[in-house]
Amino acid sequence: MVGRNEVLSAYRSLLKATRKTFAGDTLMLKQSAVEVRNKFEENRNVTSHDQIQKLLEEASEASHFITNMIVQAQLNTEAGSYVVKPGKDHAGATLELPSEETIRKSK
Repeated sequence: MVGRNEVLSAYRSLLKATRKTFAGDTLMLKQSAVEVRNKFEENRNVTSHDQIQKLLEEASEASHFITNMIVQAQLNTEAGSYVVKPGKDHAGATLELPSEETIRKSK
């Protein structure tokens, strides 16, 4: 049987991954925390052991993806561009840089 502790651990792991990945980006920190909370709330009443296991696996995969596949670009105000500094968690990952158009649309 899946226990409450496993679910809480998955929840905390996702929040930890978002805090690490989006450190210094208040907007993304808030939005990602809301999204994680919403996903867990949507599934609050799931009682099927198999379905809960599937959801926990998805949470684990999401945590891994956020930690290892997303790199937060930092604005270099002097150069007027963004700097991407992947960490050791990102070793072996393929880097996709957003286009200038994508960046303009996100502002």
